[in-house]
Amino acid sequence: MQPGGEENERGRLAWRCRRGMKELDLLLLDYLQGEWVHASACERDVFARILELPDPVLAAYLLGDAECTDADLAPLVATLQTVAARRHAAGPGRHPPGSRP
Repeated sequence: MQPGGEENERGRLAWRCRRGMKELDLLLLDYLQGEWVHASACERDVFARILELPDPVLAAYLLGDAECTDADLAPLVATLQTVAARRHAAGPGRHPPGSRP
């Protein structure tokens, strides 16, 4: 990746994390700010694919209302569910450990 390329990509992804549900916005941004930097290129590609899902499907996966049956997406969906659980445990208005405000 070119100098500044990773930061530019993260900026584009941050924009795509803006959804119709605030809870999804916050959850996806938590992952982007805390986990994405350490993710492999493959996981980053999967995250971009997850951002293409419609809000109702994404919310159902991440909030545990539906099981993700796509073998490529399922591991990252599980990671995002863990991020969601940390966010929930931190309580309203608080940021989970390892995430930025």
